[in-house]
Amino acid sequence: MKHFLDITSETCPMTFVKVKLQLARMEPGEQLEVLLNEGEPLENVPRSCEEQGFQVLSVEPTDNNRYLVLIQK
Repeated sequence: MKHFLDITSETCPMTFVKVKLQLARMEPGEQLEVLLNEGEPLENVPRSCEEQGFQVLSVEPTDNNRYLVLIQK
């Protein structure tokens, strides 16, 4: 199952907090698509997810300096 989370209105450190809370509600093997802004969120969210043991499958640019990050729990 794939979940979606838009954190473009959040600022660090709440960006990763929101992602971690969503991942906690998911089952192992499920995927989470996260829409985030470039800059600190793009640098911190994928790195923090990997440090917490989650797998970052892809980071793709979208539009308006935003990125779609695919994370597997």
